[in-house]
Parts: sequence; C-alpha cells; structure tokens
Amino acid sequence: MNRSRRFTDADQLATAMAQAATRVGPATAAAVRHEAMVLQALIQAAASGRPGPNTITGRYRASWQVQVHTRRHGAEATVGTFAPQARRLELGFYGADSLGRVYAQPPLPHVAPALATLQPGYPGRVATAAMGAFR
Repeated sequence: MNRSRRFTDADQLATAMAQAATRVGPATAAAVRHEAMVLQALIQAAASGRPGPNTITGRYRASWQVQVHTRRHGAEATVGTFAPQARRLELGFYGADSLGRVYAQPPLPHVAPALATLQPGYPGRVATAAMGAFR
C-alpha cells in the first residue's frame, strides 16, 4: 500500500523530516535486531543435525548469541559463538592439530546456508523499516 504524503509548503516538509529523523534510528535498529535473531535461529536449526553437525548435548547450538549495538541512525549486530569447535564444524579440518592428533573431518556447514537464506532480502527489509519512519 502506497501511503505517500504531499506537502504544500517547505515548513511542513521540514517538520515531517525532523520527526522522521527521530524515528528512523529506532525503526532500523529494531529491524537489524530482528534480522540478527532470525539468523541466530537459522544457524541453530542448521546446527541441529545433518547436513550440519549432529546434536549431542545441545551446548554448541545454545552457544550462538546475538549482540546488537545501537547507533544514532540504526544498529549493527553480531551473531556468533565462542565455542572452540565452531570453525572446524563449519569449514572442516584435515591434518594434525597442535597435539599431533590427525583428523579428516569434513565440513558441516550451518552458518553459510543460514546466511544464504537471509541475505537476499536483508537490504529491502531494513529499508522498509527505515521508510516506516516517514509515516
């Protein structure tokens, strides 16, 4: 639905833009937070069995966290884990480790597929949220 507004003078336009400027940051931050939480859920779902890693205790899946840092006109989010096995699970590992143990562990991608699912529409969804500030 197109809800375009028409302004008859510059003062109306300036007032509307000033009001929108106060709303665009929170609207964009909410969209970024939502997208980060969706990404976390997609990663956790993909880390719950094949083709991703099998779930044994559920600790690895639960280790995925979202951090959102608000900025003046939006936010940035980090979705990640400090679990030491994360890199090896996603990318695989072939060769000897620092203790001399030899591995031939194939990759079990769960982050890349989640990103591939979310990324295509991300800019449009955040832009739609930002445009919502101009109501």
